[in-house]
Amino acid sequence: MKGLQFTAEWAPRADYAVSEFERRTGKAVTGSSVWRNPRVRLADVKEPPLPAKDVRIRPRACGVCGSDVHFYETDEQGYIRYPGLTKFPVVIGHEFSGEIVEVGKEVRDLRPGDLVTVEEMIWCGECVPCRNGWPNQCLNLEEIGFTIDGAMAEQLVVGAKYCWPITALAEVYGGAEAACEAGALCEPTSVAYNGMFVRAGGFKPGGVVAVYGTGPIGFAAIALARAAGASRVIAFEVSPVRQALARQVGADEVHDPAALAKQGGSPHEVVLRASGGAGADMAVEAAGAPARTVPEMEQSLAIGGKVVIIGRAAERAPMYLEHLQTRAAQVYGAQGHSGYGTFQNVIRLMASRRIDLRPVITSRFPLSEAVAAIERATKRQDGKVLVTG
Repeated sequence: MKGLQFTAEWAPRADYAVSEFERRTGKAVTGSSVWRNPRVRLADVKEPPLPAKDVRIRPRACGVCGSDVHFYETDEQGYIRYPGLTKFPVVIGHEFSGEIVEVGKEVRDLRPGDLVTVEEMIWCGECVPCRNGWPNQCLNLEEIGFTIDGAMAEQLVVGAKYCWPITALAEVYGGAEAACEAGALCEPTSVAYNGMFVRAGGFKPGGVVAVYGTGPIGFAAIALARAAGASRVIAFEVSPVRQALARQVGADEVHDPAALAKQGGSPHEVVLRASGGAGADMAVEAAGAPARTVPEMEQSLAIGGKVVIIGRAAERAPMYLEHLQTRAAQVYGAQGHSGYGTFQNVIRLMASRRIDLRPVITSRFPLSEAVAAIERATKRQDGKVLVTG
């Protein structure tokens, strides 16, 4: 079968200490410090077997994520830009939905023909973090499209327990194609939901929310903030296309931080002005540029405000902790999307039409043109690029 496969050289940086775990598993904990000279191609890959508790899925829609782009893009030394857990070679694709074509002999709740979306975090359920209710911090974590083969392929096999039916989306949106496109947005939306509501505990209705970066996670954060009763949602984005889409999914105002800088302004001044001087009750980092965004968030936090770090970046961010102390503010780190009713609630929000992120899908490519889809995403001219099947 065909799959979009990434490969790269294992070449740890001189100042990077490879752990025993990394040597034993072949997984890099900090991919941007280990993998060099990546290559991508549509390859012939082995058809996976079907264990008893798994299902075989034909992907119908798969989003190109910023992390996929960071596999493709490199720094001046040829290292990938994605800073997280990775193991190559791997078929990429983790924001997806599809049709079940075969079920393992012990699967009871799913059947061929069902439409599902799937968690990307493959947690074991047995390690201490999992047993304590922290599946996104699983010690034996595998990640679809990062350490095990993903959905930019003719088929993939996953555990039934990671699948969530999207029949309700087909009923609301009028068919399987629309449901699968919406279903492919469940994973990034669940990442935003996990950060904003599971990790940070949300905000009171009427709160002011500022979102920095409007890629797919930022779009989802905007839509979720609106659905949760924010009185004002302020977004910051440099791309004109994404600025327009941010307004479409619920931002009250969208500003280009580069343009603000040229005019002698700054995002924190915008937030303070829009909130009548009170500041943001929640500030979401979805740009993956914390060295630039976090100082702005820190200067415009409301009393009791929350900073939510969702974007990924292998860099440190300066922060004046006195602001956190005097304003009784909090910073929350967030990874993943599993557990806590997250996928279920995101699907419910979509099915109730409280949120609809399908307008952010601006380009579609068949699997045969998946390399072109990745290249398109590097131009950052789209809301969301999909590979469809």
